[in-house]
Amino acid sequence: MPPLPFKLNQDRRHHIPKQKHKVANSAEYDASLRQRGSLTVWFTDEAVAAWKAEPRTTQGGQPWYSPLAILTALTLRAVFRLALRQTEGLSGSIIGLLGLDLSVPDHTTLSRRAETLEVPRPRSGRNAEPVHLLVDSTGLKLCGPGEWLVEKHGTKARRSWRKLHLGRDADTGQIVAATLTTHDVDDGSQVGPLLDQVDGQIASFTGDGAYDQDGVYASVAERHPEAAIIVPPRSTAVPSETAETAPTQRDRHLQLIAEKGRMRWQKASGYTKQARAEATIGRYKRVIGDGLRSHTDERRATEMDVAVHVLNRMRELGRPEYVRIA
Repeated sequence: MPPLPFKLNQDRRHHIPKQKHKVANSAEYDASLRQRGSLTVWFTDEAVAAWKAEPRTTQGGQPWYSPLAILTALTLRAVFRLALRQTEGLSGSIIGLLGLDLSVPDHTTLSRRAETLEVPRPRSGRNAEPVHLLVDSTGLKLCGPGEWLVEKHGTKARRSWRKLHLGRDADTGQIVAATLTTHDVDDGSQVGPLLDQVDGQIASFTGDGAYDQDGVYASVAERHPEAAIIVPPRSTAVPSETAETAPTQRDRHLQLIAEKGRMRWQKASGYTKQARAEATIGRYKRVIGDGLRSHTDERRATEMDVAVHVLNRMRELGRPEYVRIA
């Protein structure tokens, strides 16, 4: 007989001791956390030389600033959650304190160049090893009038928002894929675009119940036939017609759930790692915020790419290594 559903044991959970962990590399991790908040900024000679844009060979106006200069300013904006004018002021003060003879992009230039800026794509950093990909999505609010409408007119406009789709490397914690869509786009439809951003092979694809779709299984199988797909079937799911002769991955999940229950299936299949994707979503909102400041879709996509770039750079400084002690 399969075990009872998890919620039916709720009144007895207090008898189960909670696992305890400690950080094995606490000194290194503490140093990395301090470094994330450090205001120490330096410009390498290569960066100074690449600050100005290269001469344009086609028709049109000559740009003054290279993509590196625009990316540097937008990175400061993302880290400190600044408006464009404040970003211009902060960039100018840093360059002045460093004693560099460099001009600063003004706020209108930053806004215009953000539409076409190509931000370095996130990479797993482990090209030789297959990636265990964890995916999840969340909503990001768009900037708007907010509470001012309530105070002025006694009414409140319905706030618009966008949906952020992230793919995380389960082992390194790096965000290796990201897309930004309107709020009504289905999560499963973004599996293909996310997979196309990942370098190398994928060992497994893990998502929550929103990805329990035939299209998701087809997208993964088309690009990575050997990848394991770990998605919890819906409570109303039934086996396929070929479950007895040629069971699919989803059929095997259903069989294991029927034999051992959903809680044991989660542990046996590795679905428990999905919590790391949810933690990445939480980290994005804590560090970057839960909204988008830009006013066009192109600039919002760049804002998202810069935010992912910032989070990955912070992750490279150091990450905790937990060891269970009880």
